[in-house]
Amino acid sequence: MLLRVLQRFLVLVASLAVASVLVFAFMQVLPGDPARIALGMNSSEESVARLREQFGLDRPLLVQYADWLRGLFTLDLGVEWVSKAPIAPQLVDRFAVTAWLVGVSMILALVIALPVGTWMAVRHRHADGVALSALSQVGVAVPAFLAGIILITYFSKQLQWFPSGGWVPPAQDPVEFLRRLALPAISLALVQASVLARYVRSAVLDVLREDYLRTARAKGLRPMQALTRHGLRNAAVPIVTILGLQLATLLIGAVVVERVFVIPGLGSFLLDSVASRELITVQTIVMVLVAAVLIINFLVDTLYLLIDPRLRTGAR
Repeated sequence: MLLRVLQRFLVLVASLAVASVLVFAFMQVLPGDPARIALGMNSSEESVARLREQFGLDRPLLVQYADWLRGLFTLDLGVEWVSKAPIAPQLVDRFAVTAWLVGVSMILALVIALPVGTWMAVRHRHADGVALSALSQVGVAVPAFLAGIILITYFSKQLQWFPSGGWVPPAQDPVEFLRRLALPAISLALVQASVLARYVRSAVLDVLREDYLRTARAKGLRPMQALTRHGLRNAAVPIVTILGLQLATLLIGAVVVERVFVIPGLGSFLLDSVASRELITVQTIVMVLVAAVLIINFLVDTLYLLIDPRLRTGAR
């Protein structure tokens, strides 16, 4: 098992290295001169040249890439070109906000999807199971930002139960933190729960048709008892697959939802940096998002080994 984990870790390291090269190369081919944008289009060539030297843009690309990588590892990312604000503290603070949003949304999605998807599978021939399946199809078709707008319209504007946006750190006011987190987390969770519930339904249905489950029921176990004791572990492997993908989708989807709810997370930081042409900041944020997705995939691969013993020995 340790050998397999090591192999997957080496793949992760190689993927991160390739991703860093691609992200850096993509930013280099974007049109526009950051130094001229920072000074204004009517600035003199001498001023632009001095600022390019200050930014280090006149150095060889390989040196710029090495300095950027070193900054990622040491969190010494310098300052923004236009605002002169330090990048690293903003990145850490914004990532913490996004982590709260994505983490709570994923927990809510699981709390909804696991029981609902299992019930949809067990009751797939009954009216309630068919109704839940149809409802999940509708949920899959609704974008998270649209769900957020609907939630704001009803629960914030009409009922006035929750604020329509903004952010309060949990250490500052836990109650207000939860109130402001509720609607964006629910808007992300509802969409992801609909997707996850359908995969849970499919995985549980496959397990329900297995011979070992029929044997367990023949020994006197009720359907839900047999499923809980002998089926859910086998159904977990395909569910973990989609869970990793959906967690990555949540991370990317939070970019738009943060904008809808005026949340100062990583997504808002990215969009603001794009608007102000802070290319080094954009480059760093994109790399952080890519690294998060790759690390999630690595953790999912490792979790396979814990769930399914056959993968540890290579048996099929």
